[in-house]
Amino acid sequence: MRGPSSSHSAASLRIGRLARDLMGGELTEVLVEYDPNGSLVTTHESQGSDLGLFGGLMGWETDDDRLPRFREEIGKHGIDVTIRYTSYGAAHPNTYKLTLRNSREERSLTAISTGGGMIEVQEIEGAAVRMAGDYFETLVFLSEPADGLAGWLEAEASFEEVIPCAGRHGDMIEIKSCSAPDEGVLEELRNNPAVAAVRVLDPVLPVLSRRDLEVPWIRCGAMEEYRRQHGGTMTLGELGALYEAARGDISTDEVRTRMSKLVGIMEDSIASGLRGTAYEDRILPSQSPRFQEMMEGGKLVPGDVLNRIIMYISAMMEMKSSMGVIVAAPTAGSCGALPGAVLGVADALGLGREERVEAMLAAGMIGVFIAAHSTFAAEVAGCMAECGSGASMAAAGIVGMAGGSFEQQIGAASMALQNSFGMTCDTLANRVEAPCLGRNVTAGSNALASANMALADYRHLVPFDEVVDAMKEVGDLMPREVCCTGLGGLAITPASKQIAADLKSRCGGCGKADVAEATRRSR
Repeated sequence: MRGPSSSHSAASLRIGRLARDLMGGELTEVLVEYDPNGSLVTTHESQGSDLGLFGGLMGWETDDDRLPRFREEIGKHGIDVTIRYTSYGAAHPNTYKLTLRNSREERSLTAISTGGGMIEVQEIEGAAVRMAGDYFETLVFLSEPADGLAGWLEAEASFEEVIPCAGRHGDMIEIKSCSAPDEGVLEELRNNPAVAAVRVLDPVLPVLSRRDLEVPWIRCGAMEEYRRQHGGTMTLGELGALYEAARGDISTDEVRTRMSKLVGIMEDSIASGLRGTAYEDRILPSQSPRFQEMMEGGKLVPGDVLNRIIMYISAMMEMKSSMGVIVAAPTAGSCGALPGAVLGVADALGLGREERVEAMLAAGMIGVFIAAHSTFAAEVAGCMAECGSGASMAAAGIVGMAGGSFEQQIGAASMALQNSFGMTCDTLANRVEAPCLGRNVTAGSNALASANMALADYRHLVPFDEVVDAMKEVGDLMPREVCCTGLGGLAITPASKQIAADLKSRCGGCGKADVAEATRRSR
């Protein structure tokens, strides 16, 4: 992806893509409403919600190289976007309420960003839905009762689920399928006198769901039991490959091939960052090349592995802040900690691609448990959800690369996550740069320390599942002011306000002034 934040940039782009499909690809006006009780009122400009949403409304991918020019491009596409701040009782801090228009129709959609680029569409035309973007979603809007239509659709073997819904302006049928619906069926629906419109929303996630989807486990304890029942010798990376194979309905070889491509992107991002990056609308300059020069010149405090981790994390974060392509692992705001720590250790140990892939599969398995039972969203649980998760995932991967046991991998993940509780997300000038860089470095250091403690058989004491549950409880207790809203902590210091003023003065808001003024007028 490109952009400062996965829960803002990547998620909003996916929401925009679905909104575009809802209108049959034709959009002239979009009203975006953000609830002041959420996080987006204060962050939608600076953290990439506008960037992603506008890109999605134009049908772009999350790594499209036109994303930095999204404001000028939206005008070329003839789409007029108005942003308003409206209290409508949003229950989730990352709620997008959209009203969409073209020359023939108007429709509404409400969706949330759940963290790490994941989304959920919750309402279309007043009808309650639950769309994660992992199916082809065919929506059949009815102008009158259509007895038997839902039954006929259910008889179609190609559909995973057929769900009748009651909408604000009439009934609707939602159809979930793993492949694009048959054109013959679509034509028959369009010709039905009871059908007002048919829309197909293409999936926006790379791995699709299916009706008979079953994963072998979704809790760490269940995974440990599975391992015991199957000989007790599988590594965490091997178990991660098995999980992904079941989830994606592919072979473990294909899982490793896909992970290898992601590792390659991470390596390229770090290498590009170390060559130096530039972007007008950012706080920090390119600092990783200087760190590399100092490290190679022997002018830093000795500690090759930790220094390499710091250097790699810095390079990755600088790529993100310069709108370069990165892997949100587990998020864009924490994109440096996991790859920086794992690849830093891999290079220090002279390990090849196979060991790197296995380490990332182990890390990914830890991430599954966190995503399923807590959150990756800083808006929900502060930076604990992002850098804390990245540290936990990286710790497990590092132990595996160092030849540690399965039990030590789980112990390292537990310790690293325990060490991260209560981390705030209070970004300076509402940019995902600082203190994000330092906290990613802290997360990488935590991962390395936790891995070494686990390798030395330090006791983690609390089972990983219990740590994840406690993490969610801590997140629920954290005040919204320090959960990526820009309303507390470092975000409201005089220094932060001065940085924001300097940025605005330096680049005129970097293309944001017109939209900001339109937003103020529409409140």
